[in-house]
Amino acid sequence: MKGKNPVEQAIISRRTIKAFKPDPVDVEEIIELLNVAKWAPNHKLTEPWRFQLYTGEGKDKFVQAYVDSQTKADGDIPEKVQRKSEYFRNIPLHLVVIMPEDPRQRRWDEDYGAVSTMIQNFQLAAWERGIGMIWRSNDWIYDPVFREAIGVQPGEKVVATLMIGYPKHIPNPQERTDIRERLMIIDN
Repeated sequence: MKGKNPVEQAIISRRTIKAFKPDPVDVEEIIELLNVAKWAPNHKLTEPWRFQLYTGEGKDKFVQAYVDSQTKADGDIPEKVQRKSEYFRNIPLHLVVIMPEDPRQRRWDEDYGAVSTMIQNFQLAAWERGIGMIWRSNDWIYDPVFREAIGVQPGEKVVATLMIGYPKHIPNPQERTDIRERLMIIDN
């Protein structure tokens, strides 16, 4: 399926990127892209998001928070964690997207939907400029050690850690189910 217009083409062509070139990504360009992404629909214009961007030596704080959250009680750092921390260090940028956790379920749902939509806008706008990313929501974003180390406050949710850079490799598209198989049409 090919898109008929540039928006459709961007949606269909975007890929999750896991392998990044070491080339730096300009922070000002990320700010520009977030300023585009903020136009996501959000009920009552609450703009329920805040961001923390880790770049340069600042990435060490992010990576160390990850390592500390995965370190065993005896202080042992599993080999898998060591490998992943090196992988994280080599990614040009890490963007943490945080939202307030409103105790009212409806507002929470609306805020989460808005933040997720904003992230998708960001991914698509970045993709059009040749910038790729992976949206991670691994178990460590819930770990109090990680959250405290990066300054996430009680009453806030980490919606995503976006790892950002120029793609070293763009994966082939994976098949998607035809929507007709998941659509019920009610006409009377």
